[in-house]
Amino acid sequence: MHPVRGASAPSAPPPSVYPIVDLVFINPQDAIRVISESIGREARRQLVGEVVRAWVDEIPEPELVGQYAKTLADLDEDDLSMLAAWHASLEVGQPIANRDFLVRVFPALGEHRREAMKIAAGFRGEDAFDAGVGEEQALRAILPHLSDESAELIAAEAVELYCWDRLGSEN
Repeated sequence: MHPVRGASAPSAPPPSVYPIVDLVFINPQDAIRVISESIGREARRQLVGEVVRAWVDEIPEPELVGQYAKTLADLDEDDLSMLAAWHASLEVGQPIANRDFLVRVFPALGEHRREAMKIAAGFRGEDAFDAGVGEEQALRAILPHLSDESAELIAAEAVELYCWDRLGSEN
């Protein structure tokens, strides 16, 4: 079709008077749960590990020692020995694989306290999984304590894990 002489070309549509809004149909915590149910065991454990590490990063400083003590209370002797060996690698004294000792020296770890907490929480998670506590239960317990920002970051990682899991990883 040829344009008619003297007719102007169609103009672009007028700009929208409505703001552009991203539509979100699921909150990040629910997205993490849904994805965790759709991936294999190895990917699911990695996802739970990411959630636990994010939770540790968000524990308020005054509560860190108490959370560490609670976490150590559930560890077996093997886990306590491995944690004491990790303490030894920091050269903060001669560590003893004893809950009371590890809690007492926790403040001396300085900038490594959160890493110690992540290790202890990881041991606790593995022990819980071995005892039959499912990843779903762990997520249900931890996800509500995450900030929206952390949950959004983990949801993005969950999507990556989902793709990794579905594109042929050995699970």
